[in-house]
Amino acid sequence: MIDLPPDLARLRTLRAWHAMCLRAVDEAISTAEQRAAEQKRGEERHPPTPDWMVERGIGQGAPPVAVHVGGCHMAKNARGVTREQALQALVAGVRACIHCRPDTELGLLE
Repeated sequence: MIDLPPDLARLRTLRAWHAMCLRAVDEAISTAEQRAAEQKRGEERHPPTPDWMVERGIGQGAPPVAVHVGGCHMAKNARGVTREQALQALVAGVRACIHCRPDTELGLLE
């Protein structure tokens, strides 16, 4: 059991302090719930990661420079493509990313 002071003034002070702490905890819970809800909404609205990506060079109409597996951290200025388009790009001479190895994933190299 908790030892509480016997006098009314200190008991009221303790009650006020605990009420203040409880409000702070309730606010923190509310903020965390709101942040979690916003993150969930953001994840639901985020388009899915494509299976394959083709990286383009810099500039309008620049040719493709690399093929990547979807989600590769090295892909910059890339757009999602179909499996067939990724295969066509590799066969046409576009280099395969050395980090994610789309040529191996697509079965071109064993």
